[in-house]
Amino acid sequence: MSNIAGKAYAMNVITPIRWYMTWINKLIFKTALSNPSTLKGLVTLSLIHYARWVIIPRDGFPRLDPSQPKEELNYSYMLFFSNFNGSWDQYVDSFTFAIPSGLDLFWKWNVRYPKSVPLTPFHNYIRHNQIDTAHYYNAYPMASSNDVKSAQKIKKALINFNTASADKPPEEFLNDYNKLLNDMQHHFGDMKPTPIVSLSADAVRKRYLQIPE
Repeated sequence: MSNIAGKAYAMNVITPIRWYMTWINKLIFKTALSNPSTLKGLVTLSLIHYARWVIIPRDGFPRLDPSQPKEELNYSYMLFFSNFNGSWDQYVDSFTFAIPSGLDLFWKWNVRYPKSVPLTPFHNYIRHNQIDTAHYYNAYPMASSNDVKSAQKIKKALINFNTASADKPPEEFLNDYNKLLNDMQHHFGDMKPTPIVSLSADAVRKRYLQIPE
């Protein structure tokens, strides 16, 4: 399954939206960007690498060549794409619990949007409109977003440690080193695949580690 690369999952959802209502969504997006506090619940979800919404006008779909016929569509489309850690259900549920009103506001004008609560209709809506990822590259497949953040903190701490303690006597150096380990112990990640969350994820794990069937 190309949606999964190590610990990360790529999601692409494209939903129809009435073309004459797209200006409302664009205004909502602009307001959310200018007031980040409106997305506070989303920002606190550490499993998310990023999430983005884009409006594609009904006459704005790209053509690979001038000879390709132009699309004649009845709807514009909203593209949502995101990378995250964990399973599909964990992500969609976390989104629902973090910003339920925000999801309803973003998708309100989309055709047949059922609202984010209750969960089952929302799950069905996302699953029905999700497009599988044909190719998914992940620079750090065995690292979650928290692993990467922790690695940055450890690197900074090591540089500071080297600057402050490199020329100290052995006993003082050891004390500083032990303090460094104590301070950084919560940032030592486990660089290995997450537990099996689906058969497809397990297949990716076996291919990556070259585990025989």
